[in-house]
Amino acid sequence: MTASREYFLDLYDRQLRTDAETPSAVQVQRLGPLRLVTFAHGRGFITYPRITEHDPLLADLAEEALDYFIKQPQITQVEFKTRGHDYAPGLDQKLRELGFTAEEPESIMIGDMGSLYSSQPAPTGVQLRKIGAESEVEAMCRMIDQAFGDPYDPSTAQALIARLAKKDGMELWVASVDGQMVGAGRLEPVGGTEFAGLWGGGVLPEYRGRGIYRALTDARARSAAGSGFRFVHSDSTEYSRPILEARGLVKVSETTPYLWERG
Repeated sequence: MTASREYFLDLYDRQLRTDAETPSAVQVQRLGPLRLVTFAHGRGFITYPRITEHDPLLADLAEEALDYFIKQPQITQVEFKTRGHDYAPGLDQKLRELGFTAEEPESIMIGDMGSLYSSQPAPTGVQLRKIGAESEVEAMCRMIDQAFGDPYDPSTAQALIARLAKKDGMELWVASVDGQMVGAGRLEPVGGTEFAGLWGGGVLPEYRGRGIYRALTDARARSAAGSGFRFVHSDSTEYSRPILEARGLVKVSETTPYLWERG
């Protein structure tokens, strides 16, 4: 029997909206319910636990939160992560007034890890493997940026290389055809919880529709289950959401990232 949306949403709020959300944080500062997180390479991140009508209004804290990062000249970008099921009147308007730009909403997907297993083998001619060498990580990041139509950002590769050096359980998986990387995805076990996350999944446009994303998902799920993780979570684009839904994951809410960049 498939667990209900409410059951998975409760698991998400209790287990994932804690310090477990930001394992690679360099520093975390508290501002009321907000967690102001500093990452390497000039990135700031604002997040918080479940917010109800009994908590301080997020809109009232947003300006002070941004000022915290503005005062740090090394911070060049700040993300304010919002969730659709929280009580946050006026937050969208306030963030826009402060210079944040709303990105495309993503679906918060939760499910049992075993639901991602596939009974089908990897597509013919596709090789799946974990990577760890710095040159491979850089090549993977270039390919993923290409898959999403974004310019290459070397700070992403640098952050992943630093994470791998910590040996905190993160895994990078790639799919290759004739020696060329054509798809990739990240596995993020969440310490102290029953969850592992699937992130950064993408396939080059000309290779989509062949089952490569499915195969990458299967490989990461089996690896996570082998380490004892029961549940999977992912913030999914509209491309990957229906694939994950077809595999049994449930959309429990939406998350919209708001980005601020130093001028």
